[in-house]
Amino acid sequence: MDDKDWEVFKGKLNRKTGIDLQLYKEQQMRRRINNLIQKTPFKSYTSFFDDAVKDKQKFADFIEYLTINVSEFFRNPDKFDQVEKDVIPYLLKRNDSLNIWSAGCSIGAEPYTLSIIMKELTPGKRHRILATDLDIEIIGKAKRGIYTADEIRAMRPDRKTKYFTKTPDGKFAIKPEIKMPVDFKRHNLLKDRFETNFDLILCRNVVIYFTEEAKAVLYANFFKALKPGGILFVGGTESILNSRQIGYETYKPFFYQRPLNSSPGSR
Repeated sequence: MDDKDWEVFKGKLNRKTGIDLQLYKEQQMRRRINNLIQKTPFKSYTSFFDDAVKDKQKFADFIEYLTINVSEFFRNPDKFDQVEKDVIPYLLKRNDSLNIWSAGCSIGAEPYTLSIIMKELTPGKRHRILATDLDIEIIGKAKRGIYTADEIRAMRPDRKTKYFTKTPDGKFAIKPEIKMPVDFKRHNLLKDRFETNFDLILCRNVVIYFTEEAKAVLYANFFKALKPGGILFVGGTESILNSRQIGYETYKPFFYQRPLNSSPGSR
């Protein structure tokens, strides 16, 4: 699996899916894909790719592996405790109807977690929760809203009982009242235009393989997508090193705020 083969593979993947591996850390991505290919009889990236595209399910499994769809409800409960008890109440003081974006939503655990929080904090009030991901197959899973016990293990027992229905095969189906506020869409964070006017954006455990250049552009785009005073919530290993240069103020560790006095067109 040489460099020429890698370049051809990247081109094919980009044309087929819109995933541009030029914007990802090459060494880490090659290692990840090599680990997958070594479990198959194929000896090159292109032969593996050409075989995968012949089978819809096999290709979907490859894309899910590539985009690292690992998630669970209330992931990092201490951080979601801050979201519930501090961040959202702060935002609600300025806007009684919030516009929230879960970027890289994976299986839907994060946006549905937010929907549960909003229902409990503001019963009867409507909010919008946009949930986006690059992987169209995983969005389908998120829309179905059926989860394993492991995927809801961090949730309080009373919430499991209140917001899920047990399925005959032992899984847990999210109730319609929690699904309703969530708007799922396919979106490529590295290529597609961003909506704007968000009170809160969550992008957690998504950028692990992005290049530093790609991350800088992404965080600048999130800044522009926030309302003045809006907050970006990132993962526990994803501090924004150039946050002040972009224009953010630190609200709390891993929570970055667009200043209240910044104009809508700034940066």
